[in-house]
Amino acid sequence: MENKNENSDNPLHNSKKYLLKLYITGSTPRSISAVNHITEICRNNLNDYDLQIIDIYENPVLARDDQIIAIPTLIKVSPPPQRRIIGDMANIEKVLTGLDHHRN
Repeated sequence: MENKNENSDNPLHNSKKYLLKLYITGSTPRSISAVNHITEICRNNLNDYDLQIIDIYENPVLARDDQIIAIPTLIKVSPPPQRRIIGDMANIEKVLTGLDHHRN
């Protein structure tokens, strides 16, 4: 599953392109919550992003390759440096700090 969004008409959004991977476990309440929170955070705060949602049950090799040890895990692949956010994705400030994104 992949979500893309571009808010180039909003001057408050940052101009960096974000590549994000969100690792989840199926359709559990915690996974659904993580997807909903990250999608909302991206839509409301990032100018340009690609969000890849990866179910470790469907893609265990990707989880192994990225050394996923806890779920949910959000990986910011770009812009550098790569960062990981593990656990509850409901805290907007924690997620934005982990993404090195600062609100204007």
